[in-house]
Amino acid sequence: MIAMNDFKAEPEALIQKELQAVERVIRSGWYILGNEVKEFEISFSNLCRSKYTIGVGNGMDAIEIGLRSIGIAKGDEVITTPMTAFATVLAIMRAGATPVLADIDPSTGLLCRESVMRCLSPRTKAVLLVHLYGQIREMKKWHSLCDDAKILLLEDCAQSHNAECDGKKGGAHGEWGAYSFYPTKNLGTIGDGGALVTNSEEIAVKARILRNYGQNKRYHHPEYGLNSRLDELHAALLRERIIWLQEYTQRRQNIAKIYYQGIYNPLIRLLCAPLKKENHVYHLFVIACKERDRLSAFLKEKGIESLIHYPVPVHFQPPCHNIARDPQGLNRVETYAAECLSIPCHSQMKDDDAFRIVEAINEFK
Repeated sequence: MIAMNDFKAEPEALIQKELQAVERVIRSGWYILGNEVKEFEISFSNLCRSKYTIGVGNGMDAIEIGLRSIGIAKGDEVITTPMTAFATVLAIMRAGATPVLADIDPSTGLLCRESVMRCLSPRTKAVLLVHLYGQIREMKKWHSLCDDAKILLLEDCAQSHNAECDGKKGGAHGEWGAYSFYPTKNLGTIGDGGALVTNSEEIAVKARILRNYGQNKRYHHPEYGLNSRLDELHAALLRERIIWLQEYTQRRQNIAKIYYQGIYNPLIRLLCAPLKKENHVYHLFVIACKERDRLSAFLKEKGIESLIHYPVPVHFQPPCHNIARDPQGLNRVETYAAECLSIPCHSQMKDDDAFRIVEAINEFK
């Protein structure tokens, strides 16, 4: 079976470095907010070309902390997409703000600017872009929209580690970028982890306070915070894994190139290819098919795993039936969610695996 992810196939050299990192932490006797976190934050800032990285417990916390760090709270609206992990919207709610859902562009799965403009109101404070599947596109146009509307641009970078647009990495375009280091991410650890990146010293200071109970110095809590700290063990593992990220990114891009060049089945729709290679790091490679479930079953028979990201749009989730949305509805995302299918595209895949998947997809009738 060609799996969506294959952690057991990772290089022995990396595994040995990770084992050494674990031992390093255990022997250090320091497990929370120590040198490993500091060093990883420096490395990740260098990768993202951002001044500050604040390691936190997970990607959802990174968004909530980011929102609270810029003063977004009750009564404020944040526009985002229904084609995302539920954590994106949940973080807005946890910050006390009101999420507003705009429709998508089905050629990419990304947020649609025209729909966002229909969602604007006097209460709108920000647009939270989700760099879905690992793609960052048309950021100059998003800057123009936000500048004209006098609102903030924020980035959910949970799937876009190492992606770049207009010479800037994810998280450097807006006020901040929120990252996840969940195991399946392009840069992942062996559990939960996350980070907020920003070029604002004010946001960085506030985020560091919020992640640690709202504490600015020991036993002094000027405000309510969270218990959301990237721990030393995960930071140590990420320090080793980040060294491999460029190579792993290249591998994903090579697999995607094989798909774009080889898949020609008229029953299958490929998403729009990026303008530049660096715009997409292929956390996921997603195709669309009106008979998605039958295609998935067909691939399984051929020994190929597939998954659906995401089959249930946010506004179809029971707690969100009455969530604010584009006044013209969310028809495109509803159609897209019924057709999208993720196929394997990860750094442990061989070219032969990709060619086998291309052959199977082209055989589908």
